[in-house]
Amino acid sequence: MSKFSLSALKSSRFALHIAQIVVCMVTFGVSYIWSKPFHTYWIYCMVVWGLCTVITLVITVLEMYLIHKLLVLCMDWDDFTTGMAMMSSLCTFSCTVMFANFYICRKCIWGWSVTILSAVGCALYCMETFKDKCDVTRSATYLAVLPGFIKILEAFVASIILISLIGYVGKPALLWCIVAYAIPLPLTLLTIITNILTKIKNCLPFSIDRFTMIFLLISVLLYVTAAFLWPIYSFKGNPRPKDCPGNSCIWSIQFVVTFMTYVNLGLYIIDLVFTSCGICGFRRSQ
Repeated sequence: MSKFSLSALKSSRFALHIAQIVVCMVTFGVSYIWSKPFHTYWIYCMVVWGLCTVITLVITVLEMYLIHKLLVLCMDWDDFTTGMAMMSSLCTFSCTVMFANFYICRKCIWGWSVTILSAVGCALYCMETFKDKCDVTRSATYLAVLPGFIKILEAFVASIILISLIGYVGKPALLWCIVAYAIPLPLTLLTIITNILTKIKNCLPFSIDRFTMIFLLISVLLYVTAAFLWPIYSFKGNPRPKDCPGNSCIWSIQFVVTFMTYVNLGLYIIDLVFTSCGICGFRRSQ
């Protein structure tokens, strides 16, 4: 049975979580009430603030009623919560940059308000991440160390690519690139979830490390094709316009996809090399 913990309410961790929940809720509300552009970037930001609120609230409630002590049987709770703080830091940072680039203008009070609120939320999650990483009593087995963090980065970059896709209609080569971007993302998320839930991982009839190697090799090959095809078919006969503001220029958004493609290709290559060689805590299948 769950038991309410009064000490949890008096901790700095609880206060930090409450601040994160409030800031993300207010940011979500201000963005929704003042403007509804329904651009993919706006929708992404709304999803991020909503998910950050829900995840932080669930973590807070579980710790408040000591339910998380039961979850220790199937997962490393400290590692999971630190990993969620790191992921939330990345996502809220990306939202801050997006709003600053796409929705800020001299007279856009709502744009400035949402950007500042998002930056505050990002700072709060960064504080939690820094606090957790400095706490020697907290364990770090996957998400909070290099192998898991690289997986988080891969999923994060892939999400930015997918919400930035534009200008591919009528171009089969670019449609293939979308497939190349889409296939590794669910496999990355599946790998993360499986490594978090240690009980499930131990019950699998196959080696998750061997599966990871195969998946990383496929991901590298897919991203190599995208890294070759996307810039060629996006920019061929499509020079950068003289008037190309960052907040509304299709060319700039296509450049973001190109840049992020090479970033994720590099991450997958590093992941593959480290995993195959067993470097920095990456496990290698026997």
